[in-house]
Amino acid sequence: MPLTKTETLHMLISVVTISLAFSMGAAFLGVNNFFSKFPVVLITLGAGFVLHEMGHKFTAQHFGCFAEYRAWTPGLLLALGLAVISGGTLVFAAPGAVYIGGKRISVKENGVISLAGPFVNLIIGGLFFLLLLSVASDSLLGRIGFTGAYINFFLAFFNMIPFPPLDGSKVIQWNTGVWMLFIGLAGFLTFFF
Repeated sequence: MPLTKTETLHMLISVVTISLAFSMGAAFLGVNNFFSKFPVVLITLGAGFVLHEMGHKFTAQHFGCFAEYRAWTPGLLLALGLAVISGGTLVFAAPGAVYIGGKRISVKENGVISLAGPFVNLIIGGLFFLLLLSVASDSLLGRIGFTGAYINFFLAFFNMIPFPPLDGSKVIQWNTGVWMLFIGLAGFLTFFF
């Protein structure tokens, strides 16, 4: 099922808000820094965030569920507020989630649905890494490649932390071995960058 108008609006609001929050540190360093960083963050974080949520949505739909993204206004305001208060050094983003319903799902199905988002981030991170390897690292494409790889590897790692409501809590409940392998790989790639 394609995105609804409401879902598209919620995605757009979430992407712009979290991109602003993650670019806030550059804003405190000056307008030019912000305007050079914001588009890079919007492209890389935006792609990672949207495709992460679509990974959940389409996997849930594969299992016969209704699934639709909704922004979480308090989480978006918290992200912006912390970024402003900390001068851009602390960002905690809880922008929203894909809400799933329509049928009862098993622990395994819930684990697979939860793993789909971070799995997508690893793939996107790998693609951005390949971009980084193919261009000069100090070029605009090099900055996009580095930022995209780091952000997506970090999103995969962070989302695998095994505390509700993060994806890792559902993956570890389903299969501890899969969780350990995945968080280990995502952690290595995050800290490598």
